[in-house]
Amino acid sequence: MMVVVRSKDVNLRIPVPMGMASLAVKVIPEAAFRQMRRDVPPPYDVLITRQVLVMLLDECMDILKENKGLEVVHVEAADGTFVSIKL
Repeated sequence: MMVVVRSKDVNLRIPVPMGMASLAVKVIPEAAFRQMRRDVPPPYDVLITRQVLVMLLDECMDILKENKGLEVVHVEAADGTFVSIKL
C-alpha cells in the first residue's frame, strides 16, 4: 500500500506493507478520529473508531491483496492538499 500526502509544506510518500496496515491504523492519533467523527453524519459517526477500522482491515485483507494498485482514497482540497492511498 502506498500513502501519498502533498501540501504546500509537506510531500510524503509512505510505503506500507499490507501486513502492517493494521499497525499503521493503531498509530493514528485519537484526535484524527475525533475530527473524522465530526465530519461524518450522525448515524455513521459511531463507526469511526480505531477498533472498527482494524476489524475491517483484518476481514478484508485477502480482497485487498487481490486488488493491488487500486486507489482507495483520493482527496484534493481547495488549498492544494492532496491525499491518496493505493493498494
